[in-house]
Amino acid sequence: MTSRGAGTAFSRRNYRLSTESEKPKLTGIVNSKLLNDYLHRIFPSADGIQPATAYRKPLTFQNLQEHLDKLLAEDSGAEDSRDQVLEGRLGPSTVVLDHTSGFEGLLLVDDDLLGVIGHSNFGSIRATTCVYKGKWIYEVLISSQGLMQIGWCTLNCRFNQEEGVGDTLDSYAYDGNRVRKWNVTTTNYGKSWAAGDIVSCLIDLDEGTIAFCLNGVSLGTAFDNITRGAGMAYFPAISLSFKESVAFNFGSRPLRYPVEGYRPLQDPPSVDLVKAHKLLGYLKNVIHIGIDVLEGKLVEKDTSTWQLQGEPTVLITLTHIFNHFAPLMCKVYLVDDVLMHFLLSILERGGAVEAHPLIQQLLDLMWLLMEDYEVHECLKQLLMSLLRAYRFSPIIPDLGLQIHYLRLTIAVLKHEKSRKYLLNNVLFDVLRSVVFFYIKSPLRVEEAGLQELIPTTWWPNRFTKEGKESKEVKEESAEERLRRRAYDRGCQRLKKRIEVVEELQVQILKLLLNNKDRGGGEASRYIFLNKFRRFLQENASNRGNLTVLCPPEYMVCFLHRLISTLRCYWDGHKAKAPAALSSEEAYVPPQLFYNGKVDYFDLQRLGGLLSHLKKTLKDDLALKANILIDPAELQAVTMDDLDEDEETATSTAQRPVAALAIGGALARPSWLSSPTLGRANRFLSTAAVSLMNPRRPLGTLEKMKARTLSVEQRTEDDIEGSHGNEGLLLGRPPEEPEQSITENSLLEILDGIVMMYNLSVHQQLGKMVGVSDDVNEYALALKDTEEKISRCPKRRRDIYEELVKSQKVFSEKLNHLSRRLAWINVTIYSKEKMQDIYWLLRVCIRTIEHGDRTGSLFAFMPEFYLSVAMNSYSALKNYFSPVHSMEELPGYEETLTHLAAILAKHFADSRIVGTDIRDSLMQALASYVCYPHSLRAVERIPEEQRISMMRNLLAPYEQRPWAQTNWILVRLWRGCGFGYRYTRLPHLLKTKPEDANLPSLQKPCPSTLLQQHMANLLRSDCDMAPSFLNSVLNQLNWAFSEFIGMIQEIQQAAERLERNFVDSRQLKVCATCFDLSVSLLRVLEMTVTLAPEIFLDWSRPSSELLLRRLAQLLNQVLNRVTAERNLFDRVVNLRLPGLESVDHYPILVAVTGILVRLLMDTDFQGAKRATAVLLADPCFQLRSIQYLLGHAEPSALAAMPPSADKRHFSLHTSLPSADTDYISLEELAKVERMLSHLSEESKQAAASTLPTSEEDLCPICYAHPISAIFRPCSHKSCKACINQHLMNNKDCFFCKATITGVDDFIKPVSS
Repeated sequence: MTSRGAGTAFSRRNYRLSTESEKPKLTGIVNSKLLNDYLHRIFPSADGIQPATAYRKPLTFQNLQEHLDKLLAEDSGAEDSRDQVLEGRLGPSTVVLDHTSGFEGLLLVDDDLLGVIGHSNFGSIRATTCVYKGKWIYEVLISSQGLMQIGWCTLNCRFNQEEGVGDTLDSYAYDGNRVRKWNVTTTNYGKSWAAGDIVSCLIDLDEGTIAFCLNGVSLGTAFDNITRGAGMAYFPAISLSFKESVAFNFGSRPLRYPVEGYRPLQDPPSVDLVKAHKLLGYLKNVIHIGIDVLEGKLVEKDTSTWQLQGEPTVLITLTHIFNHFAPLMCKVYLVDDVLMHFLLSILERGGAVEAHPLIQQLLDLMWLLMEDYEVHECLKQLLMSLLRAYRFSPIIPDLGLQIHYLRLTIAVLKHEKSRKYLLNNVLFDVLRSVVFFYIKSPLRVEEAGLQELIPTTWWPNRFTKEGKESKEVKEESAEERLRRRAYDRGCQRLKKRIEVVEELQVQILKLLLNNKDRGGGEASRYIFLNKFRRFLQENASNRGNLTVLCPPEYMVCFLHRLISTLRCYWDGHKAKAPAALSSEEAYVPPQLFYNGKVDYFDLQRLGGLLSHLKKTLKDDLALKANILIDPAELQAVTMDDLDEDEETATSTAQRPVAALAIGGALARPSWLSSPTLGRANRFLSTAAVSLMNPRRPLGTLEKMKARTLSVEQRTEDDIEGSHGNEGLLLGRPPEEPEQSITENSLLEILDGIVMMYNLSVHQQLGKMVGVSDDVNEYALALKDTEEKISRCPKRRRDIYEELVKSQKVFSEKLNHLSRRLAWINVTIYSKEKMQDIYWLLRVCIRTIEHGDRTGSLFAFMPEFYLSVAMNSYSALKNYFSPVHSMEELPGYEETLTHLAAILAKHFADSRIVGTDIRDSLMQALASYVCYPHSLRAVERIPEEQRISMMRNLLAPYEQRPWAQTNWILVRLWRGCGFGYRYTRLPHLLKTKPEDANLPSLQKPCPSTLLQQHMANLLRSDCDMAPSFLNSVLNQLNWAFSEFIGMIQEIQQAAERLERNFVDSRQLKVCATCFDLSVSLLRVLEMTVTLAPEIFLDWSRPSSELLLRRLAQLLNQVLNRVTAERNLFDRVVNLRLPGLESVDHYPILVAVTGILVRLLMDTDFQGAKRATAVLLADPCFQLRSIQYLLGHAEPSALAAMPPSADKRHFSLHTSLPSADTDYISLEELAKVERMLSHLSEESKQAAASTLPTSEEDLCPICYAHPISAIFRPCSHKSCKACINQHLMNNKDCFFCKATITGVDDFIKPVSS
């Protein structure tokens, strides 16, 4: 369109106007009389009185411009006060934050100088304008609900990193985080604020008072008798802590909650406002009044169906209107106050958005009659106003305000040209449009109307969280049943209202993902794809910069809406192409991970860095996927790595010192900033003002990935493919079926959804469970208080009254939390949301299975696919379970089995190199085997995979993280070992667990099937058993030695007379070493029980050595733990916090289990060998075995003073009772038989043992006779010492010669 000049006159020549009566019939241009009537109806005089026909001046298009200018100028003179200085105010007429000198600390300020983010401990900033007389108001839009103090200060106030607004004499502030007011001292005031609230700050300098309002509701006068007089003027000011953020409205936009008698600090554009309202009235007249050319008269028209229909008279009239209206629509205030409210009024008549085509017609007019730059600015400001209005609208029961703004957003985005412009330039670049998909949770349920919506509250009465198998089935009373049903009905009413909002949000995404609107350029979906990928990149590459990250609560809502939209389009494509997969079978094909068509930024792959994989797997890429890697490209990647390092060093060296101190200036858009959600590009520091150090463009990093096209360069053909080009599916491996999946663009969106879940959604799902935990805590407190009231004696009236007060507080809090929990359950933990997460889990499982089939190319898969598979299962099991059960989901058992197969196969997969992801897989498998339903899923995987998993678990413990491996084996055994049927230790039964949902606190659920696989592997593989058991014995020796060393230090610290504290970390490490020792002993018990021949069949190599090592360690443990008044006893009796698990029972019962298996539960020959080895160990003491049954030494009993609370450990005290089952009678009988057996054998051994001279003892251990001679050096030792030595070293003890063999040594008779 050619540029228009201001005040352009439209001549007859330009528009070929004619006044001939016959012309209208041919061309649609009306005669002069009808035109005169029409124009006078459209442009009436200011007083609204139409002059008589005979006296009014005829209006034509020639003099319309003059007439219009006169109308618009009528009221401008009286109201034009923009250049006048308003009494009571000093400073610029445009009020912004003072980013030059009026701040303290580190701050980020938006480009419009109205939004601010704290970037230091407690930064402060004031406005550029002050007031000294009159009544004034400004608004603060709260973007985060943390620590902030908002109010007024004078120029003389001096702030620092500890003291801000309200902490000095002449500054006054309101703090909604701590619900207090501040002026040097502080007192309670107001209500708590939340993100999305608006605080109005009012000052009356005539009366000397300061007050605040929250969402338009007055909080009352906060301060009176404030200091006034000469030199006293007050600035709007704020102090805020790190990452807290707000936006100010001094009057640049209409106040959301104006207060009568108070003026905003910045005057509204009164003249422009009058003009805009007049012009809007003329525009409405055009819409209401039509011309019946055939009848020659004016007619009233239905505005809902108005269309331009190419009428030249109407078009020229509109051109005159827009000539004045267009420049005004570029101004923020006018768009917000005039245009947005007009468009909203169109939709107020109700009905679907499609029933109001007038908005589409108006947008067509704007694009036709306004300059492009004017339309662009107008649309940008309109969407900005809608976003602000949506985000900061208060929650009301029917969510009517949110629905209103979303409907208008849909109406605007339905216009194709407007939608594409906004997608290309505004929605992700200027605005944070993800806010449109967020439904904020009300912090104050009363103001949100939830009391009316959910009048009856209810909370569950189950107070155990031991898992589904241990839930108490408690009969609920009739009253409770009625309350629960009423509460459920209220929740359903709330759900229906929220579903309306969610459906509107999905409609917005459907418009953005439209791929059929190719008129005038690229379809919307492909613009969205590129912007969406950049959005993911910002959130993946700036994990340490909180101001750039999208808040996780927004991500959760965005994820669910995106899943709904994606599945709708996916199944729509399936309906058109039956050969394609349905969304229930969706997965991401493996070629997306290595063909370079989708950018994964710097995210870790399973096999390591992408550049490394391209070098090492280039032959596999060429063979399997027909993708060739150019050697020059690899060299370029290497050189780019060097350039990156050099540039980083150079930029760091050139950066100002102050910027280095705070990690550099931040030049990215901020999520925490202005509610317009624009760019926060100004970095303010009291050391160096406005440090500007923009980071490198994101695109430069893409060279490292050897990509073909950057995100911005991709076209529809590059994504969808055409004419033999497979697009995103380039490089299909032979293992991948040729079947069509869906549209390629939907595959990339699906990939982005999985990435979104990994970035922050999972953490947010876990965080919101805290509300449910709070309900349980308060319910427990209320129940306890009610029980105390029932037991309170009548004479103690004071106690009774205090208990009643507590009961009232707990009840009110529970009423509040139960309503808030209803909102959270509907928006986050509803059944539909659970199905979304379950669908995502299945997508990840199928994607991993397809990728696994590609062999070595599996290494290209990003790590987050495995992470999301594990985390989404965890979320379904732990976060949704209080409301919905995972067992209700379709295909639940099959999904568990597939996930079990993935964990079993990949926790030791050599293609996965990242230590973090390997640890995560191991931990997930360890948690998996703790629950019966998931353990059964492991047992259902193919036998070959089960055996492979057990073989990997039995690999030697050296050179790898072994604690989780050992934990898995322990869980497979728990429930089968000696006295190993407990969930919690005996001495902890009376204490409350911190979290009863922990895997370690689940009921035992052993797997005999997997135990059998373990036994077969240890029996059949002669090399596996010795290497595995030696590593277990080595780790047991280390863990128990570390434990003993630590408790020695703890005991020494406890015995000091001076006040001292034991480091909590040291206590934790000590307890961990103890737990590791117990679990290693249990694995040894498991091995001895399942395959005793490994120790007792001395025809097997290393059997005798293993048995001697085992006996040695068992005797050491027994001696340390069972000695009277020893170190272990003293530390256990201290009962230090952090050492709760350290007790006699777990470790002694584990040792007893091994001894019973070796001595009592084997054949005669095995028991004989085990007894001989045990008694031959010099550390063996019979009193240690006697200690197990409570038989203390007589000398110790005589020396000890009598103590009523001193109790000796004894297995007799752990016999089964009504509520415990620790040691069975059968197990106790075996221990008694074992004691008798060892007593008898030790007497016989002592009687038959001949004295051995010192010369005949092993020179290494001095515990056993010499029994082995080395070749070739002929040095001697006992077999135990040399066999243990040869495990790690082949050199002789004495001469360091290489030992080639070991022979039995028999002492000559003559000697």
